[in-house]
Amino acid sequence: AAMALPGELWAELPAERRIFCSVLLFSWAVYLWEAFLAHRQRRVYRTTTHVPQELGQIMDSETFEKSRLYQLDKSTFSFWSGLYSEVEGTMILLCGGIPFLWKLSGQISGHAGFGPEYEIVQSLVFLLLATLFSAVTGLPWSLYNTFVIEEKHGFNQQTLGFFFKDAIKKFVVTQCILLPVTSLLLYIIKIGGDYFFIYAWLFTLVVSLVLVTIYADYIAPLFDKFIPLPEGELKQQIETMAKSIDFPLTKVYVVEGSKRSSHSNAYFYGFFKNKRIVLFDTLLEDYSALNKEPAEGEDGENEETKSKTKNKKQGCKNEEVLAVLGHELGHWKLGHTVKNIIISQVSYYKLVFI
Repeated sequence: AAMALPGELWAELPAERRIFCSVLLFSWAVYLWEAFLAHRQRRVYRTTTHVPQELGQIMDSETFEKSRLYQLDKSTFSFWSGLYSEVEGTMILLCGGIPFLWKLSGQISGHAGFGPEYEIVQSLVFLLLATLFSAVTGLPWSLYNTFVIEEKHGFNQQTLGFFFKDAIKKFVVTQCILLPVTSLLLYIIKIGGDYFFIYAWLFTLVVSLVLVTIYADYIAPLFDKFIPLPEGELKQQIETMAKSIDFPLTKVYVVEGSKRSSHSNAYFYGFFKNKRIVLFDTLLEDYSALNKEPAEGEDGENEETKSKTKNKKQGCKNEEVLAVLGHELGHWKLGHTVKNIIISQVSYYKLVFI
């Protein structure tokens, strides 16, 4: 008998098998394309050993070399962690990991007195187990990133104890939000009839907007301390900048990011006429805890963080802080936040429709 052509073999596969293979092939195609782009960028990190002419007046060779080596290490880490993630996902699909976890979830919920008719309960157990599995398998990568790469380049400020306490707290808070929201979503899908996808989409839209609104006021403070930026020259300059572009600023906060990392950041949040700005304390030269002298009898290290006084002050001058903040406010002025919300919601609507 003549050997069957690949196209004929493909056509003979059951429809669900063709879908399964297509999803797997698409996933690997996306991964390989992104890995190729990352490889090109990594090659730039390796070969560009001198400050580009365009940056010669604003960046010294030492700063450039530190940045280059840091990005090179991050690129290597990203490659291996990405490869592991792709292989892990493939093995879970090929070995029937998802059906196995669903069956295990049914057994656990059954032991708790919930039979097969309680699909929502079984789904929540499944979600809890899946997120727990993801947290455990991702833990070694997170530890390596924090205590090897970030430590090597002088950015890590955490102790091992603080890291685990923070990870557990994040997991618990995530479950407290994820499980109730998921149960309501599944209930809406169950009673939604033929147009369940519209109701599901509207529900997730409302939830996402609510979470964006309350995150900085009620969720983020569970992990970090937020305090108002004191009155002074910087606050006046920030308010003047906001007013110049009609940004409806109501409050400016400083968050204690230095207990985790010496990286700096700034962001804004809020809707309509109630916008707020958050600055990491590591961004502010005269505010960063990394610049404070330890009290007499202390070695500059505590139980939660290991920040030590450096010879070189951390943070930016006011003009540099305004430059960073100007970038963030530019996103608002150009409508990037609203556009991203619209794009994500349109994509999600298509997903639930399909």
